[in-house]
Amino acid sequence: MDVVYGKLTVFFEDPFWVGVFERVENDRLSACKITFGAEPRDCEVWAFVLKNYCLLRFSPAVEAAVRSTPVNPKRMQREARKQSLQSGVGTKSQQALQLQREETKLERKIISRTQKEAEKQRRFEKKQHKRKEKHRGR
Repeated sequence: MDVVYGKLTVFFEDPFWVGVFERVENDRLSACKITFGAEPRDCEVWAFVLKNYCLLRFSPAVEAAVRSTPVNPKRMQREARKQSLQSGVGTKSQQALQLQREETKLERKIISRTQKEAEKQRRFEKKQHKRKEKHRGR
């Protein structure tokens, strides 16, 4: 049976409020970081999730352990309180976000390299065309 769940953590990372979506499916965790700017209210966060969840770009998945046993509601409440007091993102989420940054960096490198090569080729062809024009005696 596939286990799929998600978690949103909103915290203050100077100077902006940041939200980290964590999605676990098939024992693999992927994360997405969103910058909110000013402190978002609960209704704004909920509206953002409903409107933009399908547009989020999650990081590549990393291995994660999934808890399969039911949790006592009081324990769950205590853990939620602890997490709200902590600031920052879990290490698995940080790894997933780092992978996403690296992939984006590689994509940008490839795009810029192809653009540079195309510009270099265009200049070369322009120079060749000028040479031919000069040799024709015009």
